[in-house]
Amino acid sequence: MQEIIRSNDPVLLSFVRATLEAEGVEILVLDGNMSVLEGSLGILASRVLVHEEDAPRARRALEDSGLSHELRPETP
Repeated sequence: MQEIIRSNDPVLLSFVRATLEAEGVEILVLDGNMSVLEGSLGILASRVLVHEEDAPRARRALEDSGLSHELRPETP
């Protein structure tokens, strides 16, 4: 799995989920409920992961949606 986005913004995370699901890319959101436990301080960001083989397609879809500035660096 490859992390492509990390954010505390629920609107951004919802948009990312909808965009990638529309492209047929399966995602995994880690730490999605941690903000509730930490009191919404924003210390632990949610991480959006995709399968390695889907990463290029996911990145392209998010870039096309204007989110290139939100993307995490690619991992080798």
